[in-house]
Amino acid sequence: MTQSAAAQKPPATPRRLDPEDAQHALAEVQERLRRQQLVADLVHRQEEGDAKANLVEDLVHRQHEAELKTLLDGLHPADIAFILESLPKDERQSIWKLVSPEHDADVLLEVEDWVRESLIEAMDRQDLVAATGNMDADELADLAPDLPPDVVAEVQKGLTEEERAQLLEAMGYPEDSVGAIMDFEMVRVCEDVTLEVVLRYLRRLHELPDHTDQIFVVDRQDKLQGILPLSRLLVSEPETEVRAVMNSDFLTLNPLDSDADAAGAFERYDLVSAPVMDDQGRLIGRVTIADVVDVMREDSQEQALSRAGLQEEDIFAPVSTALRNRAPWLLFNLCTAATASFVASQFEGTVSQIVILAFLMSIVAGIGGNSGNQTMTLIIRALAMGRITGRNLWQLVKRELFVTLMVGLCGSLVAALFAWAISHSISIALVMMAAMVCNMLVGASVGVLVPMVRARFGKDPAMGSSVLLTFATDSLGFFIFLGLATIFLL
Repeated sequence: MTQSAAAQKPPATPRRLDPEDAQHALAEVQERLRRQQLVADLVHRQEEGDAKANLVEDLVHRQHEAELKTLLDGLHPADIAFILESLPKDERQSIWKLVSPEHDADVLLEVEDWVRESLIEAMDRQDLVAATGNMDADELADLAPDLPPDVVAEVQKGLTEEERAQLLEAMGYPEDSVGAIMDFEMVRVCEDVTLEVVLRYLRRLHELPDHTDQIFVVDRQDKLQGILPLSRLLVSEPETEVRAVMNSDFLTLNPLDSDADAAGAFERYDLVSAPVMDDQGRLIGRVTIADVVDVMREDSQEQALSRAGLQEEDIFAPVSTALRNRAPWLLFNLCTAATASFVASQFEGTVSQIVILAFLMSIVAGIGGNSGNQTMTLIIRALAMGRITGRNLWQLVKRELFVTLMVGLCGSLVAALFAWAISHSISIALVMMAAMVCNMLVGASVGVLVPMVRARFGKDPAMGSSVLLTFATDSLGFFIFLGLATIFLL
């Protein structure tokens, strides 16, 4: 009895996706590149024009490229993107040339913007058209700002009228809006058909769009009437009409809504997908959890950089680029530090008579900064989540000041004991205690006011907040501590 081809075919080995796989792959890529460079250096030490040495170099180079290509072909596009982001520009370009063309589009979508630009620059027009030609309209819209205009025009020629309209629509929405991240692939059915008809329709599809957890019920004008969860479709009787089991209570998004607001809605209601409707109630797209995760990750990265006064940049960018990014806030920080030093210098007489103050004033400034940083982190997060309004602002300010006061009183007792232990002076300990409480209140106030004021004027509440907080707690911390010392200890 002969076995069928399917029975003779060995079972596929499941591939487990693990973030550590990317780390191991990166280490292996770096090691192979190092060996390749080592061979090149050894060959260059030989006599110029040595044909044998050049042949050895060429053979070794080809072998390393073949090994690297085999390694890359077995990786997920997201892992390839991680490797490219972690390599200097020259090595990044060498690895990018070895990536299989069938993965080009997925990798370009996965990499950060600052890497994508350099990868696109290294590709010729034909390769770009081939990589982007099979993209969906929403994916192409993501890449369009980085693509040469002639490439975008060429790709548009291969789109259907509907896809071209979707592309132009997606490109017309603001960058941080729901319309810029929405997906046009979704399943729609009418409310007057039975579930059996819906099931037959789904079976005819090649595959369901990613993250399909619900089917959208529309009328003849594409106006959204309700949603049909897949779970309900599977457990309901096939003869039942869609209108009888669909949900009429559902969350919708507008294409001009903020993508951060959409992310908050997904988190609050545990959504996998949500429909996007225009002002006329027509279903024009959907947002999925994959899109929302990207938004959350990007917002988190931007917030972390903003607090230090930085913008996103290539970690291997030229020094001139890094200087333009970092120098402005560093120079501002230098000015604030100079101001704090100037404040301290005005109390030279006090410090010269009570030298121990020079060792204690850094504690006052540091604790005030840490306290303000805690408050500022809470405020920035609350602003991002939309939890702060005009009605609860003053209540929040009072709460933060009260919490800081309580924490300050407890912490200042410990600081006072420390000051007394090294100075053997009750007066110095009391001044230390009072200065610490006052500076912690200063830090809390700045931690609330800076993000709130920047948000009020439509600015990023996190931008440069740490620098401004440090300026306030250092300058005022020195002034309060040394001022109290001058009044009560001299």
